[in-house]
Amino acid sequence: MNFRVAVVGCGRMGKLHARVLSEMGSAELACVVDVKPHAAEALAKQRDCRALTDVAEAVDLVDAAIIAVPTIHHLSAARPFIEAGKPVLIEKPFTDNIPGGQELLALAQKTSTSVQVGHTERFNPAVLAMKKHAIRPKFIEAQRISPFTFRSADVGVVLDMMIHDLDLVLMMVGGAAVEALHAVGVNVIGATEDICNVRLIFDNGCVANVTASRLAIKTERKMRIFSENAYLSVDYGKKVGVVINKSQNLDLIQMARELDVADLAELAQSVDYTKLLKVEQLVVDESIEPLRQQAEAFRRTVVDGEPPVVSAADGLAAVRLAQRIVDHIKSYKWDGKASDRTGLGVITKDA
Repeated sequence: MNFRVAVVGCGRMGKLHARVLSEMGSAELACVVDVKPHAAEALAKQRDCRALTDVAEAVDLVDAAIIAVPTIHHLSAARPFIEAGKPVLIEKPFTDNIPGGQELLALAQKTSTSVQVGHTERFNPAVLAMKKHAIRPKFIEAQRISPFTFRSADVGVVLDMMIHDLDLVLMMVGGAAVEALHAVGVNVIGATEDICNVRLIFDNGCVANVTASRLAIKTERKMRIFSENAYLSVDYGKKVGVVINKSQNLDLIQMARELDVADLAELAQSVDYTKLLKVEQLVVDESIEPLRQQAEAFRRTVVDGEPPVVSAADGLAAVRLAQRIVDHIKSYKWDGKASDRTGLGVITKDA
């Protein structure tokens, strides 16, 4: 089957998707669509395909579509394809509001159409390597920080950046529900939060501490996962990580248990604990391009009938959790219970 695809939206992500599809021998970039004619024409000329300004005109030309328009337009851009039974891959976040996401999901179920969400971090080679170890986490610590990029300023850092880690955490806890959360956020540039920290407590006992900032002076994307039997640390940006398995270090654990406090203190003077540990380097295939892997997975879903890696339900779950976090930020008492001041600060020109 010829895999003909439309890319809707010719901004930064649309250009990346168009480039990947045009380089795939197993796909055909049939057209690009943008309400701005010059944007569509420029990308179409670069990628040797047809330029359109109306989504409806693309439906009959393709087998599937990738939706890379601003989040507020996801529903309107995806609807014509889903109504025609054409599968879509929608950029993250899946939706900017829960009712809109539910409407999109219901429409897909009605037409038996596959809807996938572009959480490309699922295809990060470090994440793929991590999943091979099948660790059942009890505590997760995630940090995603970067300088301000001046993109996605219409949404806060939770929907802009943290949602990547929220999706990964939800993937790892395997359907466990959030029993409680505590979140605090700070806004500096605009009305929405630019920095956020949240502590999530799941009904399976797992706890996750997630931090995101788009006002840092450096870029870091890291996660640490603790379980009863192993510890795993991964750096998504550098694509490296380590795994320490309890079973491989039982001799060290047993030795430490048999020593008393005084013996341990004396041992510390002559032994480097880290040199005793048996540490396994995470085997990461750095040749993997996440966006290309995602496109290949999308093709397999459309052509071969494989289930989507990130379903619409997965995407909606991440947005639901993100919205709960944002709501908690808005109700947080900044100055303690004695104060009536809640939520984020008010930005003024004199601030």
